[in-house]
Amino acid sequence: MEMVQGALDGTHIKVNVLDADKPRYRNRKGDITTNVLGVVAPNMQFIYVLAGWEGSAADSRVLQDALFHNGFSVPQGHYYLCDAGYMNCEGFLAPYKRQKYHLSEFNPHNQPSTAQKLFNMKHSQARNVIERAFGVLKARWRILRKMSFYPIKTQGIVIIACCLLHNHIRRVMVVDPIDEIVDQNMLGVDGGINLHKKYGTNGGEDIIHDNCVYFSMYEVVYCNIDFIFIDVFAFLYKSCACMSASKY
Repeated sequence: MEMVQGALDGTHIKVNVLDADKPRYRNRKGDITTNVLGVVAPNMQFIYVLAGWEGSAADSRVLQDALFHNGFSVPQGHYYLCDAGYMNCEGFLAPYKRQKYHLSEFNPHNQPSTAQKLFNMKHSQARNVIERAFGVLKARWRILRKMSFYPIKTQGIVIIACCLLHNHIRRVMVVDPIDEIVDQNMLGVDGGINLHKKYGTNGGEDIIHDNCVYFSMYEVVYCNIDFIFIDVFAFLYKSCACMSASKY
């Protein structure tokens, strides 16, 4: 029986780049951003994150890079929920296109009238975990909501570090007050995660990719606070010189 692993999506985070690079990092809204792929488990902890792609890159292109070049994979017989911007194929379950999908489109007076709309509503309810994870992440870390003065390589590391801390907080804090804020407002931000900034931890081993971080489902959940605040940050910042913000 196939089982859902979680949900994935892309989110845009404002970055500081050289003038010559701004056209590539300009997204469709005109902001200078990096398009970050996030993959989260149902408990809202990031499994994988890939940061560094230019804001002009399509979400599907970033996922393709994660799958074929940066170590992201889907266990056989499992799948991730994704929105209509991704292909509906083995390992990834997207909603029906040209049908109502967003939760805001459904209410007690406007219930789904077809099987496709009902599927989309249930899909949206389940996939909302990625939206909430991104919302909580950006609500907690202001550096992810405003353009940083750090160079692009360092900004990628900062994004990964914030995701690591997010996982630690989700693990040890019984009640997170930011959850309620995000549930009420979503703070005008979108969601998504699977820590892939070309770094990674897998089975206790640190694996450097180019611009991503991969966390096994249980790696971050059970690592201790000393590992989080000492070993991980030391590893990330020492690796800064080895990283490239370009995926090409």
